[in-house]
Amino acid sequence: MKRNAIYGLCAAAMLMAGLSGCGQQGSQAEYIGIDAAKAIALESAGVSEANASFSTAGLDKQNGMDFYAVDFTANGQSYEYDIDAVTGVVISSVTPQSGNEQVTAGVETSATPAPQATPAATPAASTPNTANTGATNTGTQQNTTTQQNNNTQTTAGITESRAKEIALADAGLSSSQVTFIKSKLDWDDGRQVYDVEFYTSDYKEYDYEIDASTGKIVSYDYDAESYTPPATSSGTAITADQAKQIALAEVPGATTSDIYEFELDRDDGRLEYEGTIYYGGVEYEFTIDGYSGAIRGWEVDRNGR
Repeated sequence: MKRNAIYGLCAAAMLMAGLSGCGQQGSQAEYIGIDAAKAIALESAGVSEANASFSTAGLDKQNGMDFYAVDFTANGQSYEYDIDAVTGVVISSVTPQSGNEQVTAGVETSATPAPQATPAATPAASTPNTANTGATNTGTQQNTTTQQNNNTQTTAGITESRAKEIALADAGLSSSQVTFIKSKLDWDDGRQVYDVEFYTSDYKEYDYEIDASTGKIVSYDYDAESYTPPATSSGTAITADQAKQIALAEVPGATTSDIYEFELDRDDGRLEYEGTIYYGGVEYEFTIDGYSGAIRGWEVDRNGR
């Protein structure tokens, strides 16, 4: 998620709020808490807690502003929310309905009586309401909603559902065999792509980038996140040549001369072979278990355009 510009805007808004209220009250506002942040995200999405599976829920900080990052899935769809840690305002969200990132910046005004807005003078002007009770400045919030589009019109030629189908077909899996972690429209090197991530019941994780205009797979990688090597009676490692042949079998037509990086490494005490194949304008990176010969990692980059 490209959030730098978003949090620059929100941090400036929160700075204005802090400056306007510093003369009113010396104590620092308390955070709303992660449970409240989850409840706000679920209410905004219209999803019940029983149907939600949270993948991320924690306090984060960007450009001096504290917020809760709340990500969850429900009914196979992904939701991402950033919520102000003090006010509970939804700063930004990515939902199946919006497709792109929706940003809401809340700017609190001071308790000083505001002048009457000048009709049609400035398109962005609005008439703030003020209230002052005791030592607390409640103020009101001016909510501005903008759509992040990287200054480029959305030109997606395929739907999100079609992008999922393309990824599943390439992985040789069906929707009933996987759980989707993420499925959203994003930007990569100036073009729109669908970022599709899912995992299987044995926790093999797949990550695809699919061109939103053509449906072409730009890149993908595969990781056996919870891979447990099978027990071997001898514990004998496979040879480097055997590991190379296992990798080359995944790229029809490629030969050993197309392997330009290859090394023996250790991961948590286990031998593994790592290498890179470049063939037909496509780059393939692989990780192979040094004992069983199982492919633990596989990444394809077709970015050469």
